[in-house]
Amino acid sequence: MRRRRLGASGQEVSCVGVGALSFSDFYGATSEENSRAVLVAAMEAGVDFIDTSNIYGMGRSERAVGAFLRDVPEAREAMKIATKAGITTDAGGRRCFDNAPEHLEGELDGSLQRLGVDCVDLFYVHRREAARPIEEVTETLARLVAKGKIRAFGFSEIAPSSLARAAAVHPVAAVQSEYSLATRAPDLGLRQACAAADTALVAFSPVGRSFLTDRPLPESAVPELAFLKVNPRFQPPHYAENIRRTDGFRALAAEMGVPAAGLAVAWCLAQGGHVIPIPGTRSGAHLRGLLAGAEIALGAGDLARIEAVLPVGWTSGDRYSEAQWMGVERYC
Repeated sequence: MRRRRLGASGQEVSCVGVGALSFSDFYGATSEENSRAVLVAAMEAGVDFIDTSNIYGMGRSERAVGAFLRDVPEAREAMKIATKAGITTDAGGRRCFDNAPEHLEGELDGSLQRLGVDCVDLFYVHRREAARPIEEVTETLARLVAKGKIRAFGFSEIAPSSLARAAAVHPVAAVQSEYSLATRAPDLGLRQACAAADTALVAFSPVGRSFLTDRPLPESAVPELAFLKVNPRFQPPHYAENIRRTDGFRALAAEMGVPAAGLAVAWCLAQGGHVIPIPGTRSGAHLRGLLAGAEIALGAGDLARIEAVLPVGWTSGDRYSEAQWMGVERYC
């Protein structure tokens, strides 16, 4: 497995990681046994970058990763663990964001307990609290590094201008953003800003929440999934249109002898040496298909063929609903 740097942190990770949101029931029912099978397959393939969060299944994802680290001691030495905090609820139970020092450190302490570790390799602010200057939040994160609770830090879903402000205070190891053939917004400045700041761009949902796979989630499953049942791309008429438009991509992948998901991951990797895709799955077997992308070096001709079947702007429907956009920084 090829390696990539987590920005200026000095840490190296596998060029493809595992997004552990799927260790909750986000994309369908799963179990700790399934999550363990994914982590076993990851270790066998040389994947050592695991991305989770305190809110994935309200701690369930972190507990699954922690149980694996406890039962497989060599995994803790081998694996780099990333987690996040900053999303919470107010007194009325409504979603909100808190980047206060005491909140971030308190949530981090809970994550460390669930993971069974003294320090995580990467800690993200999951969403920015708009009223709090990012410079202040960066200083909070730098103090957590000095305390030895985290090795490096980053931000999720921020704009290039926010990255520049944070990086002026302290090196930012990573910015996490949705990035795939289905979501190309980072090409409007974030990918470039990360490269300029020596910051890794960690790409979540690199297979377009299943649209860029050989077996997309069936439309019949969407009403059972809280996030997707209100996500525009999975609503009529967008769902059927996105399936139709990705049929050519599946055909191209088959012609190239690669799983469609692997080709989608390979495309992400080809966008820059600082891009690290973190696909999620509930199956060890599916993980192997995703990781096929790490074995492919796409040339200019390959990228042109992919662009021909999925040109910029092909996706039907916005990537988030109005409520899902809360806390995400838009730009350009």
